[in-house]
Amino acid sequence: MELKTERLHITGIDCANCAAKVERGVANVNGVEQADLDFAGQKLYLTYEKEAALDETYQAVVNRIQELEPDVLVIRPDESEGEDAPGHHHDHGPFLNRTKKIQYGLGLLSFASAYLVPGSIDLLFFAIAYFLIGWDVLRTAVRNIRHGQVFDENFLMVIATVGAFLIGEYPEAVAVMLFYQVGEFFQHRAVDQSRKSIAELMDIRPDIATLEDGRQVRPDQVAIGQRILVRAGEKIPLDGTVLEGEAFIDTMALTGESVPRRVRPSDPILAGTINTDGHLLIQVDRRYSESTVAKILDLVENASRHKAPTEKFITRFARVYTPIVVVIATLLAIVPPLVMNGATWNDWIYRALVFLVISCPCALVISIPLGFFSGIGAASKRGILVKGGNHLEALQQLDTVVFDKTGTLTEGVFEVVELHAVGGSDEELLQAAATVEQHSNHPIAKSIQRLYATRGVVTVMGQDYREVAGSGVVGRFGTDQIQAGNARWFKEIGLTPLDQTEDGTYVHVARNDSYLGYIRIADRIKNTTIEALRELKTLGIRQTIMLTGDRRETAERIGQQIGITQVKAELLPDQKVEQLEAILDQAKGRVAFVGDGINDAPVLTRADVGIAMGGLGSDVAIEAADVVLMTDEPKQLVEAIRIARATRRIVYQNITFALGVKGIFLLLGAFGVATMWEAVFADVGVTVLAVLNAMRILRK
Repeated sequence: MELKTERLHITGIDCANCAAKVERGVANVNGVEQADLDFAGQKLYLTYEKEAALDETYQAVVNRIQELEPDVLVIRPDESEGEDAPGHHHDHGPFLNRTKKIQYGLGLLSFASAYLVPGSIDLLFFAIAYFLIGWDVLRTAVRNIRHGQVFDENFLMVIATVGAFLIGEYPEAVAVMLFYQVGEFFQHRAVDQSRKSIAELMDIRPDIATLEDGRQVRPDQVAIGQRILVRAGEKIPLDGTVLEGEAFIDTMALTGESVPRRVRPSDPILAGTINTDGHLLIQVDRRYSESTVAKILDLVENASRHKAPTEKFITRFARVYTPIVVVIATLLAIVPPLVMNGATWNDWIYRALVFLVISCPCALVISIPLGFFSGIGAASKRGILVKGGNHLEALQQLDTVVFDKTGTLTEGVFEVVELHAVGGSDEELLQAAATVEQHSNHPIAKSIQRLYATRGVVTVMGQDYREVAGSGVVGRFGTDQIQAGNARWFKEIGLTPLDQTEDGTYVHVARNDSYLGYIRIADRIKNTTIEALRELKTLGIRQTIMLTGDRRETAERIGQQIGITQVKAELLPDQKVEQLEAILDQAKGRVAFVGDGINDAPVLTRADVGIAMGGLGSDVAIEAADVVLMTDEPKQLVEAIRIARATRRIVYQNITFALGVKGIFLLLGAFGVATMWEAVFADVGVTVLAVLNAMRILRK
C-alpha cells in the first residue's frame, strides 16, 4: 500500500484541546492512515492511501472536522483562503466582533445589576449574566459531549460554574466564567502574536517580480530564461544569473550572515536575498517552485510536523491527566461528607469545583509545542534549518560529533599556497605550470590556472599534449617541452624533485628536462573550524571525530592543527558507515554527523542527527539531512546546539512552572484555602505566562 501526505491549512484552531480533538477525529476517517495537526503553525498533515480518491477522502475529513468544530475552515494548497474566510476563535478570540461586544456588555450590566436588586430577583440577573458571558462555553461543551469528547476545558468550566450555582455561590459562578473568558482572550492574543512574530522572522517570500519590460507579476508566473529587473532595496524574487549591474546583496534571511556579498555580471544570485544598493538585470535560471527560498520555506513550514518526544509525551499526559483529575474531584466532593464528622456537602462540593477549574492542562498543551516552534523559527532566522522539533531536541542531547573533512572542516577548494622555484623565479615556474596545465580539467590544474589568470594570459598553444593517468601532464609548447606531475613520476623519467615536507599536494615542474621547482596546493582550514571545535568542548561534547578518505598523514596533521579528538583516514564511503556504526555503539548519548550533504548521504542518514553544510543554494544539502547549516561554517553547529539547549530550558521551565503552580493550587483547593478566583489564575493565568515565556527564545 502506497501512502501520500498532503498539507492542509487550518484557520482558527486557537485552543490546544480542540487541536488534539480534531487530530484524533481525522485520524479515524476511513482512508486516512495518519493525521498530524500542527497547533502552532495551523496546518493539518494528512497521510492517506494513494489509491483512494483524494477528493472523497478530503471531503470526509472536512465533514469530520465540521462535526467536531463547525467554525473551523480547511483550505487545500490550491485553494484561496479569501478575505471573508471564517475563523475559529471559540467566539472569544483576540478580535471580538460587534455582536460579542454587545453580548458581553449586557452580561456585565446584568452582573452589576444583580448586586443592586433585593431578594430572589438577584438570582435572575446572575443567571442572565452567566448565560450572556458563558454562552459559547456552554454550547461548545454540550456539542463536544454529544460527539463523545467529554474531558476538555469547556466541560470542566461548565461543571464548576453550574455546580457553584447549585450550591448558591451565584456571584462566584459568574465571576469565574467572566475571568475565564478574559483569560482566554489574552491567551489567544498571545498565541496569535507568537505566530505573527515567527512569520515575520521568516518573511523572506518575494511578493513580485519586475520583468525587463517593466511589467510586475507574481514570481511563480516567470519562466526560465526570462529577464527580471531588481532595484535597490528590493528582494530578489527568483534564482538566476546576473547579466548587468553590480550590487551588495544582503543574504541574512537565508544564511544569518550580516555581511553583504558583492555580485557582478555572470555571478549566481538567489531568491529571498535583498539588493541593497544597485540596479540588476537577472536571467532566471529556475522556476519559483524550484528556487532555494521556496525549498527553505517549505522545509520550515513542515518542520513542526515532526514533533519532539517531549511534545508527544505532554499530549498523551494531558489525555490521561484530565479524566483522573475529574475522578479525584468527584471523590473529593462525595467521600469526606460521608466519612468525616462535621463535613458539609456544600463545603466539599465547592472544594471539588475549585479543583476542577485548576486542573485544565492548557498551559502545557499550548506552550510546549509553541516553545519548539519558536526554537525552529529562531534557528531559521540565523541560517540554521532544523527539520523538526524531534531533531531540535536531539541536538541538545549530543555526546559525539563526527565530521567529514573536505568541505566541512576545510574549504574544499584547492588553492596554491606555495611557489618554490629552483634556479629561476616564481613567475617563470608558475607560467610554465599554467602553460602545460591549460587544457586540463583536474581540480589541481584549475587551481594553478586560477592563480595565473590574476597575473597573465597563456598565449602559447600546445602540441603533442597528453595526460599521464595518476602521474601528470606533458606537452610541447613552441620550442619547449614542459612536464608537470607528482614526485614518483618525475623520478621515473629521471628527474630529481625536491623533498615534500609540508602538508598538501605537490606539482613538480620541468622544462626541457631541467627541473624548475614545485608548486604546493592545499585545502585551507575554514576560519571558524578551530574556534567551533573549542566551543563544542566547552558545551560538553565528549568526542569530536574526523572521518575522511584523505591520506592518513594529511588528515592527522590537520586533526592536530584544529584540535579534533580522533582522526580516521583513507576511508571509502561504505567504510565511513562502518566506522559510524562503531561510534554509535560506543557513544553515551546522541551522535551527529556533519558533512557536505552530497557524497555523505549514507552516513548522514545513519547518524542520530544528520547535519549538512548547506552552502548558499545547495539543493542537495537542503533536501538531505535533519539540520542544514546555510553558511557552510562549523560555528553554526555551536549556535544550533545553543538554540536547542535554550529551547529545552524554556520548555522545561514551562513544564515545571505549570505543574508546580497547579499542584500547589490543587492542594490549596482540596484543603479549602484557594477559591475559584485563584483557580482561574492557576488555569488561564499560568497558560498566558507560559506562552509568553515560550516566546523568549525568539528574542535571545
